[in-house]
Amino acid sequence: MDGIVRCSHDTVYAHDLAHAIGVPQLTFWSDVGPGGVAPAAMVGQAVAAILSGQAETVVVFRELNGRSGRRYGLADAAGDRVGGAGTYDEFFLPYGLLTPGQVFAMLARRHMAEFGTEPEHLGHIALTCRERANANPAAQMHERTMTMDDYLGSRPIAEPLRLFDFCLETDGACAVVVTSTERARDLRRPPALIRAVAQASIPDPQPGMMYPILMRDSLTELPAAAVARTLWSRAGLGPGDVDVAQLYDCFTITVLLQLEDWGFCAKGEGGPFAASGNLGPGGSLPINTAGGHLSEGYVHGMNHVLEGVRQIRGTSTSQVPGAETCLVATTPLPPGSGLLLRSDG
Repeated sequence: MDGIVRCSHDTVYAHDLAHAIGVPQLTFWSDVGPGGVAPAAMVGQAVAAILSGQAETVVVFRELNGRSGRRYGLADAAGDRVGGAGTYDEFFLPYGLLTPGQVFAMLARRHMAEFGTEPEHLGHIALTCRERANANPAAQMHERTMTMDDYLGSRPIAEPLRLFDFCLETDGACAVVVTSTERARDLRRPPALIRAVAQASIPDPQPGMMYPILMRDSLTELPAAAVARTLWSRAGLGPGDVDVAQLYDCFTITVLLQLEDWGFCAKGEGGPFAASGNLGPGGSLPINTAGGHLSEGYVHGMNHVLEGVRQIRGTSTSQVPGAETCLVATTPLPPGSGLLLRSDG
């Protein structure tokens, strides 16, 4: 190893990890953020370092003590001064907009108003992830089954979103190793080839981490649409070529919006698409086959990258037969990134 890429929200620095795993000489390191939009872009940084000769083998990692340490999603505390840091987030706090759950609840409500989306549509996404986690011994929700009645009966957190529309809180870590194709082919396990990587933001993305996105022209389109255009173009592939997808799921509505923005269904049809059995085994687009953030664990999208590698290697606990192309979409907001993995067949 001679390179390390970390999420800019991580508490472990590159030199911390280099010391812990005994890297003799670190020649490349990089921070990529923010949190949930970083993972695919982090892999992209590793690819760039290798292609430019700055490193030969790069570790891309994310660790979280989201359950016992820093908990994401809590209400932001307003400081005693305003201004600075290039953000408008502070202007929303006095009006009671304090958490990501509230923001995504507004996106869900808007989608329901514009397209008639029903709570059961979101419920099918939650159940899909839970069923995949039930088959994954490493998942937090392994063997903890859930029915639609359980979902609909769960307590509201930020209406219209319920408890099971929210991701988990997790202590965990994930890492992938990126190197040249030639070197990867000499290793014991089959490589997962990186077909293309993309980062993108929408025009006029609004400054800040979260709340100013409510000032955008459309509340039912994520940066996924912009990332998709770039990724499909670079890969020479499209939605119809994807065998399995790992979609960032901080909330169920995030998955529904990405289904539309990545072109797997038309705008407004994400709910019926999810409810028609497309997301499970044998469907047109199996998703989050380890259980995702909703039921496997919340490692800020790096567990989605890891599960993408497993699908290409044929080692997932919910393996899609013959999977050759896997999309990893870390495209919540404010910007986003995406990754296409292919088999070496």
